[in-house]
Amino acid sequence: MKRKSVSYAKWGYIFLAPFFIVYCIFSLYPLISTFYNSFMDYVIDRSTVGGGWGNKGTVEQTIKFIGLQNYKDALSSNETLVQSFWNTVIMWIIGFIPQIAVSLILATWFTDLRLKIKAQGFFKTVIYLPNVIMASAVAFLFTCLLSKNGALYGFFEPLAGKDLSLLDKVWGARGTVGFINFLLWYGNTTILLMAAIMGIDPGLYEAAQIDGASPSQTFWKITMPLIRPILSFVLVTSMIGGLQMYDVPALLTKDNGNPSGKVMTLIMEIQQRKDSDVGKACAVCIIIFIISAILGVITMVGLDDTREKKKKKRRKAA
Repeated sequence: MKRKSVSYAKWGYIFLAPFFIVYCIFSLYPLISTFYNSFMDYVIDRSTVGGGWGNKGTVEQTIKFIGLQNYKDALSSNETLVQSFWNTVIMWIIGFIPQIAVSLILATWFTDLRLKIKAQGFFKTVIYLPNVIMASAVAFLFTCLLSKNGALYGFFEPLAGKDLSLLDKVWGARGTVGFINFLLWYGNTTILLMAAIMGIDPGLYEAAQIDGASPSQTFWKITMPLIRPILSFVLVTSMIGGLQMYDVPALLTKDNGNPSGKVMTLIMEIQQRKDSDVGKACAVCIIIFIISAILGVITMVGLDDTREKKKKKRRKAA
C-alpha cells in the first residue's frame, strides 16, 4: 500500500492563518477605516468637555465627505500639529542618544571575555528590570518626585531661581520625559545589542588581537559594521515608538502638554480630537503613519551596506 504524503505546505498555511486573521481584524481594518475617515467631516458631539465618557445624553454625529480638508487644516499655521511633531522628535532624541550610547557600552562590556565581569546574570536582570515596569507607573513616580511640594521640589527650587518645579520649565519637562524613556528602554536595547555582538565570529577578534589592534579599533572596525542590521532595527523601532509617545508626557503634564504646549506630542493631539473631531484625528494618524514609513525607509537605506559592497565589487572588476 502506498502511504499518503503529508502536505506540509497546507499545515503551514493553517498555522499561519490565525495571525493573518487577527492582523486583518485588529490592524488592517482599523488602518483602512482610519484612512477612510480622514476624508470625512466626522464630528461626535457628546455635549460635555473631554469626550463625555459615561454621558447618557443624546449623541450627535456629523459625517460628510470633505476630501483633503482635514489634512490641510491639520498642517495649517493655526494648528499645533507641526509644533507637536517637533516636540515629539526632540523628546525622543533626548532619550534615544543616551539610550543607544549606554547600551553599546554595556553590551560591549558584557560580551568582552577579557574583562571577566562577575555576576553578569544579576546585572543583566537589573538593567532589564525597568522595561518590565509600566511606563505610566514610572511617570506617576516622577510626577510625585518633581511636582510642586514633591520629594525633590526643595532641591530643584534653588536651581530654577523661583517658585517653580522642574516640570514647570520647558526643558525640565522635556528632559524628564527623555530620561524616563531612556530608563525604560536602554535595558531592552542592551539585550538586543548583546545578542548581535555574541553572533560575531570570535575568530575575528582573535585575529585583530594578534595583529595588534586596540580595543577601540576592534570596536569601530569589527563590532560596529557587523551589528549594523540590529542597529538599524533598534533605530527604526525606537523612532516609530517615539512618534507614538503618549503616556509619559500625558501623565507628567496632566494631558495639557504644558509648559507653553512644548511637551504636547502627536498622539496627545489625536486624543484631544478623538470625540470632538474624529476626521481630523484620523488625518493626524495617517500623517504619523506616512512620516514613520518615510523615516523608516530613509534609515534602512542609509544603514544598508549592500550598496557599498556592490560598489567595491564593481571597482575590483574594473
